[in-house]
Amino acid sequence: MARVGVFRLGGTLVGTHAFRFYAAELGASFSGTMAATEDVDVAAFENLKLVIADKVDPSIAETFKALHLEPAAGLDPKHRPTRWRMRDGGTTVDFLVPRMREGKDIVYLNPLGVYAQGLPFLNFLIAEPIPAVALYRSGILVQIPRPERYAIHKLIVAQRRSGPARAKPVKALIAILREDRPGELEEACRTALESGPKWREAVERSLKQRPEIKRLISSLS
Repeated sequence: MARVGVFRLGGTLVGTHAFRFYAAELGASFSGTMAATEDVDVAAFENLKLVIADKVDPSIAETFKALHLEPAAGLDPKHRPTRWRMRDGGTTVDFLVPRMREGKDIVYLNPLGVYAQGLPFLNFLIAEPIPAVALYRSGILVQIPRPERYAIHKLIVAQRRSGPARAKPVKALIAILREDRPGELEEACRTALESGPKWREAVERSLKQRPEIKRLISSLS
């Protein structure tokens, strides 16, 4: 994906694979906090097509075909695939886009040439992404969310993905950001709380269920 231009054209690696880059970004160890998965999630803004007159080359479909990845069947009546799956099982790749209004669950990302699944709150996560280098051969340049936005976004969506295994990596990330980048963490939290009542309710409910994380956040101000 990096070679054909996915990240150069605005794609941002999210999910567990993005989290693994924060060890190098923050100079910290997160071993044992989040299990690695074979699922790859890439998110981008729909309005990329308004400002970028470039496209991936060759296409995602051609690139994935060579890797034995094919469109996965979904529930969309128009058969617009947002997920690609390896034929014999294993790796899956999901393309995501912020859902900015109701009724627009699947969006075509023109520069990337793929359909993407719309998700709420995703615009907060992928705003102002940062570059990161995957340690493979000579290095692969990708794009990931800012660590403070990743941490707060996990709190926002935690109501849908509950459980101690989910809270552990968020707590570890917030603890390090509280020490090394308290200003950035506080700003990200304030931005989320001021984005609207649904955002504020989601964060506050997550913090209520996770008092140890609430103490870390509360000590910022």
